[in-house]
Amino acid sequence: MFFQYMLFAVWWVPLAAYLTNMNVGTVAKSLILSSMAIGCMVSPIIGMVADRYFASQKLLAMLNLFTGIFLVCAGISTNPNWLFAFLLAAMFFHMPTWSLTSSIAMKHSPPEIFPRIRVFGSIGWVTSGIFSLVTVHLLNIPFDGTNLPFFYGAGVSFIASMQNLTLPDTPPIMKNQGRSIIDALGIRTVKLMKDRNFAVFIIFSFLSMIPFSMYWSYCSEFLLDKKIEHISIMMNLGQLAEMLFLITVPFAIKKIGLRNTIVTGMFFLLIRYASFYFGASQNIFWLYFIGVIVHGLIFGYFYLGGQIYIDKNAPDELKAQAQGFIFFVTFGIGLLVGNFISGQIIEIFTVVINNTRIYNWGKIWEVTSIGTFILLILFAIMFKNEKIETLKTIKYLD
Repeated sequence: MFFQYMLFAVWWVPLAAYLTNMNVGTVAKSLILSSMAIGCMVSPIIGMVADRYFASQKLLAMLNLFTGIFLVCAGISTNPNWLFAFLLAAMFFHMPTWSLTSSIAMKHSPPEIFPRIRVFGSIGWVTSGIFSLVTVHLLNIPFDGTNLPFFYGAGVSFIASMQNLTLPDTPPIMKNQGRSIIDALGIRTVKLMKDRNFAVFIIFSFLSMIPFSMYWSYCSEFLLDKKIEHISIMMNLGQLAEMLFLITVPFAIKKIGLRNTIVTGMFFLLIRYASFYFGASQNIFWLYFIGVIVHGLIFGYFYLGGQIYIDKNAPDELKAQAQGFIFFVTFGIGLLVGNFISGQIIEIFTVVINNTRIYNWGKIWEVTSIGTFILLILFAIMFKNEKIETLKTIKYLD
């Protein structure tokens, strides 16, 4: 878990800043930043292959090996088209590892132990900031906005690949059993859209990724323009806070209910962009920290809360597919669409004078804040507080 999330965070967090320094165009930048989203769409299919044909720990080692190879290729590439191709290939191999690491851990440990194992993924993400500190302060070499993060990510990938072979043997659990791509992508879960509340949740989870992508994919570009040092470390504060806020999710659900917990998560999405808006408009630096730190509340209360909502309400035979479906809808299709829309919003409020890009971040964050506010109000009105788990009355049809 530690290596798996470190190898991704070290290059993903400063990626937008690097693309800006490369003078990559808007469409190309959106495509490159969407490599993760496209990888998310493929990962359930890789998971299906693992379930049928390969021991999970061996497949994980192979995926990390190829991830490292393509990250090296990305690091030495100076052409945006080739960079996109290499990062897309890297994400095809990397994104399935998130579910594979979880499945291996849950196969060999009691359910109550899993959160303690998974937290090392967050620790790895936060610790990836050490590469920035070492590079800048010990080696006296620039880090953010350069190609160095790709090589660091590749190095961790190779280490992870070797370590994966020491994991417990996890043979394929569905060998000789039939399963289709439709099952892998959770498409059968669409029938649950007959339930109005579930449909509202899925639609707004998708729509929420449009403002979410502005932070997830483009925040390093914003911080680079604001001359913030140690972008990677600053943004990793969000993951550090996430480790603390995730612990509060069960208490929040018990105290205010699942529906209000999810709504609270979207409320903090609004707090993030309001902080960035006032910070950029009034040049108040400390407000940027608020926008970063609330990441844990947004992710934990809205997205993790949503996973809990699905688990509590979906029929037993559709639970796993429903979780795959929400991942496909949000970090797959939703993030892909969100990256292009957010990229266009940035482009509309950016001018180029003497080959220098001048951003109107106040307007960019204002538009994002207004969009989030509208989503929050509509979601709070339309997403009802259910006393009865109605989804379980919808029968599974093969």
